[in-house]
Amino acid sequence: MILASDPVLAITLTLVVAAGYLMPAVVLGRSDKAARLVVLVAWLLHAVLLALRLVGAAPHFGFAPALSVTVWLVAAVYGVESRFYPQLRIRPVMCVLAAAAVVLAQIFPGAPLYPSASVWLPLHWALGIASYGLFGAAVAHAWFLGRTEDRIRMAADPNSGMPLLTIERLTFRFVDAGFVLLTATLVVAFVFTESLYGKGTAWRWDHKTVFSLLSWLTFAVLLLGRARFGWRGRRAVRMLYVGSGLLFLAYVGSRFVLEVILGRTP
Repeated sequence: MILASDPVLAITLTLVVAAGYLMPAVVLGRSDKAARLVVLVAWLLHAVLLALRLVGAAPHFGFAPALSVTVWLVAAVYGVESRFYPQLRIRPVMCVLAAAAVVLAQIFPGAPLYPSASVWLPLHWALGIASYGLFGAAVAHAWFLGRTEDRIRMAADPNSGMPLLTIERLTFRFVDAGFVLLTATLVVAFVFTESLYGKGTAWRWDHKTVFSLLSWLTFAVLLLGRARFGWRGRRAVRMLYVGSGLLFLAYVGSRFVLEVILGRTP
């Protein structure tokens, strides 16, 4: 299932990027400056690899490339944010996830992308992928929030992390932004269904649509609950996980079933 266009380049670049992501945790130890430089180079090469897959001579897309793009976006957000909040220590986890996503996208490159006459399809994809990235960033922050809260409760190095309110505020800023983009994604899909999928095509009530709408409803309830009833802490984080899980199933999950389990290309 390797890309047909220049497979040697794709495999070589994949291995270099994966090694670059993993090297700071394995080799460089506590040398933060060197680790940042290596991860930055890996992130830039990751962008080159994504460009080769998505807009190259034989563009492909599927569940694994979607994961790869999402992790790349989350890594970009973390890279910028860590400059302002150096206490946000999730780089080892991000590097492992990024390396795994890059390798997975090489093994499962997805289906070929054919030229489309619709000008709305790239916008629809861009909005959807961006919302995936923002909710992925929110989940990463929520995980760090839970980890910090547990460390405070156990009195384990309580002064080394960020204040809980700061982490929570950052988490739900990403949720707010992701919700706006997810809403825009669904609106574009609903209003321009015929432009996206051809004339005479009705609104598609498939797995992707159902899970996307369930995810949207979950996030809407979460944001309403926070605004009206002050939902915070574990309740809010659980709803974030549920909504993100449903969104994950909407595209990545459904495409995984089609491509890997059923062996079909949509």
